[in-house]
Amino acid sequence: PVANATITPSPPSHQVHTGDPVTLRCSVQVGSAPVTFTWLHNGQKVARGPVLELGDIDVGHSGTYQCVATNQLGQDGHRVFRALSPELALEVTPQGHGDTAVAAGVSGSLLFLVLLVAVIVGWLWWHHL
Repeated sequence: PVANATITPSPPSHQVHTGDPVTLRCSVQVGSAPVTFTWLHNGQKVARGPVLELGDIDVGHSGTYQCVATNQLGQDGHRVFRALSPELALEVTPQGHGDTAVAAGVSGSLLFLVLLVAVIVGWLWWHHL
């Protein structure tokens, strides 16, 4: 029977950025051939085979991944064995461009406020003379 199914992610980080290529490999420590693999994303079947290529990922790829390894015993396959891997949590974060846009927006607003205060102070000073 199959046992000890594990997922090996490449790259090894559980936090990746949009556009990064990600590959997940499922393997079993014990199990005679043929072993089949089924991939689950958030509990839903998404693919078959020992390798899951996610390609250029986006935020929609975030969530939990598991693989189910299966093999059969006997010529007629009357005994089916399954090994479910531990969940692999994958967090996809957007590239860093959003942070610079927010910073630019804040500094632009701050500059506008400083100029507005300077105009008001200048106008009051001019009328005071």
